[in-house]
Amino acid sequence: MHRPTPFDLVFSQSAPEVFPSICRALEQAGCAPTDRDSFLMVREVVTLLHELRPDEGLGEGIGQLAALVHHAYLFWAADAPTIEVTAERLTGLLGARAGSRADLESPPAYYAILPQQRIWAQVIPEHPPEPLDGCFVHPSGDGTVLRVLGVFGIHAERDGFSVVEAVGQEPMALERRDGSELFAPTLAGGKSAGLFSITGEEELLDLGWRIHKLGSQLPALSS
Repeated sequence: MHRPTPFDLVFSQSAPEVFPSICRALEQAGCAPTDRDSFLMVREVVTLLHELRPDEGLGEGIGQLAALVHHAYLFWAADAPTIEVTAERLTGLLGARAGSRADLESPPAYYAILPQQRIWAQVIPEHPPEPLDGCFVHPSGDGTVLRVLGVFGIHAERDGFSVVEAVGQEPMALERRDGSELFAPTLAGGKSAGLFSITGEEELLDLGWRIHKLGSQLPALSS
């Protein structure tokens, strides 16, 4: 059964008209599409952000909206590749440290769909934890830096979703302060239910790198 991506939910109507205009503006300015600062200077991007912003404003959340728009544009520019981390592969992915990058090429930007309601995080302090639907992923610079936008809380009865971005080189020797294993569940009964948790941006970044290292070994749902 097809699971709508965040791109489907937010940009399916606006992308065919707006994103080509953004592409032309970036080309005319000689700007790399992955350059976030230059991207946010494009007039069409500013207009789109204004249209997507709720009437009551976003405050500090404008940065999250800007990150979503940038990831969505790069996803569109790469012909919207969507890959899937299957439930069978999830445990291995979150277990032992992934090895070196696969020889197979990954798309320049993509959305990785994760098994539903298996990975949880408390995205907003003092709010209930939300499940991770998937991640927009793209490398920047020389490929040693990864941008990972986690998308949480997609639900048919919810208007919208939460996003968190993590940016950086691959975390090395990452450990939790409490000594528990990375991605170990923090929800009561989570271990027996086969759940996992993300406890901070570094763990989200680490997850993005683990997915990225698999490259084209992950099954593509669309291209």
